[in-house]
Amino acid sequence: MQDTLKHKGLRNKLAEIVADQGITDTKVLEAIKNVPRHLFLDSSFEAHAYQDKAFPIGAEQTISQPYTVAFQTQLLAVKPQDKILEIGTGSGYQTAVLLGLGATVYTIERQQELFKKTKLFFGRMGYRPKKVIFGDGYKGLPNEAPFQGIIVTAGAPLVPKPLLAQLAIGGRLVIPVGQTEQVMTLFIRKSEKEFEKKEFGNFRFVPLLENKN
Repeated sequence: MQDTLKHKGLRNKLAEIVADQGITDTKVLEAIKNVPRHLFLDSSFEAHAYQDKAFPIGAEQTISQPYTVAFQTQLLAVKPQDKILEIGTGSGYQTAVLLGLGATVYTIERQQELFKKTKLFFGRMGYRPKKVIFGDGYKGLPNEAPFQGIIVTAGAPLVPKPLLAQLAIGGRLVIPVGQTEQVMTLFIRKSEKEFEKKEFGNFRFVPLLENKN
């Protein structure tokens, strides 16, 4: 598949749709305009790639709705060179948006099929996350902490404590919390022991799974 002028036009329209829903961060909107979402989807979905919808990507996972990606990214308030930990690489679309903002991205995927496929895809497309890891997102990445931002792209029944512990002071954790429906939740680390919590309405995500071994 190629990235054509038609695709770029569709991305510009998608950015407008997302802006109309309340996304105001111009850098996030630019990233939506620049990342070729159709290349992250199976070719059978190409015609629908720039609709504001989630789509299946295999291993019972989905590529998130563009509005959701933009919403979570805006909450993360990424600055260039920020160290960001992404829990749930999935198709790599969210990763690409973060890279487009100049972040240094560490990303973890627990589904081996997706991990292998997406890692190859990054290489082919020239995306350069700092690390792409096969592992359990619940544990985070303690040996690379602290992070300025942590983004979780699956619904968590509870907030994993290791993720809060791995935030830098002033760092932000964006996580959808809940069972069947999730509340988008932002934690800002104020000090060693103190976190500010804010909630931003309901979303639907595939579940964040924890390795039991």
